[in-house]
Amino acid sequence: MREIRRPLALSVGDPSGIGPEIALAAWKRREELGVPTFYLLADPNLIAARGRLVGADVQIAETTAQEAHTVFAGALPIVPLKAKFVDTVGHPDPVNAEGVIEAIDRAVADSLAGHAAGTVTCPIAKKPLYDAGFGFPGHTEYLAHLAARHTGRKVTPVMLLAGPDLRTVPVTIHIPLAAVPKVLTTDLIVETARITARDLKTRFGIEAPRLAIAGLNPHAGEGGTMGKEDLEIVAPAVEALRQEGIDARGPLPADTLFHRRARASYDVALCMYHDQALIPAKTLAFDEAVNVTLGLPFIRTSPDHGTAFDIAGRGIARSDSLIAALKLAAELAGNARSAQG
Repeated sequence: MREIRRPLALSVGDPSGIGPEIALAAWKRREELGVPTFYLLADPNLIAARGRLVGADVQIAETTAQEAHTVFAGALPIVPLKAKFVDTVGHPDPVNAEGVIEAIDRAVADSLAGHAAGTVTCPIAKKPLYDAGFGFPGHTEYLAHLAARHTGRKVTPVMLLAGPDLRTVPVTIHIPLAAVPKVLTTDLIVETARITARDLKTRFGIEAPRLAIAGLNPHAGEGGTMGKEDLEIVAPAVEALRQEGIDARGPLPADTLFHRRARASYDVALCMYHDQALIPAKTLAFDEAVNVTLGLPFIRTSPDHGTAFDIAGRGIARSDSLIAALKLAAELAGNARSAQG
């Protein structure tokens, strides 16, 4: 992993979930696992209370983004939020939405201002945010909104699930399955693939990315007998990508795309809908997979799991995926800096 000069900004996520305790656990394992320097955007009082609840003997230190690296070796750096949290372990409360959003906002602002090498986000729960008036389908869409607000340029976010043995990208994300055929277009597949290929090259260091494009229907439509979308939407997208010099092939039957030999033939699988991408990624590496948002003007990663309200406060939540997200964010930041010279 390339060394990064600046810390990573870690937003606490929903404080009623496991975000606070996996952040504590990640800091505790910093020397054992080579966790890169990070600071936590959170309410220090809640983090201290959660540490006591789960028996995590962790020293915390209130600091700034610019000074986080000076305290990381001896204490978990916390950059305090203006909003205060109510501590309702395992029971999400819409009153915490203001602080959840503030943490994300400030992590992104710090990343774009150069105070942080990238943004890592602990899991959020959508319903309490919706109940408080949050108007975005999820994390990914909100991050794209923040990028556009800061830069004045519209961006197209692409979700990538990265594990040790598989990377997948869902072309359509947080929409009902019934809406997928209506939303899926050749242009959308091409744009998603372009962004994926570009970021695999500039951030992951893959010189000539190989893209496997899954079919929408069973058996990739079986020559049109099980739906025309693969012939009329997916296949033209693959041809357009190949005309642009991108190594893309498909549409490929999804049921044979994820076994070991098939995975060795590509660098990323583009899937047509959310679960087509997330089920194999989480099945192969539930505790190690990382959610990466491509297409943004800053690095963003996240653990590939949810808030886990059912186990919050019990001290049994695993920090593996968060640690993987922190390490991958540092690697991507280092690759990007190297690519810039």
